[in-house]
Amino acid sequence: MAYFAAVLDMLDESRNLTLRPQHLEYLAALSEQGKVHLKGPFKDGSGGMVIYKADSLEEAQQLAENDPYVVEGVRSLHLREWDIKY
Repeated sequence: MAYFAAVLDMLDESRNLTLRPQHLEYLAALSEQGKVHLKGPFKDGSGGMVIYKADSLEEAQQLAENDPYVVEGVRSLHLREWDIKY
């Protein structure tokens, strides 16, 4: 299992609140499956970040690309593998 940081930068603030419930529902379902490690918005309102747990970059890419914010073009997606240190 590896960790992948998905940075979701704001592209369409006017549609952000409309799609927020679907985005949160999607992440809640993935959290129940153990696929989301951490998530949250940036304090400056510019977007947010999700830390996915996945077996491969391809799996993480699929999870991140299916987020309603990304599907609907409300947020951009920048995904990188994260070498998490505790």
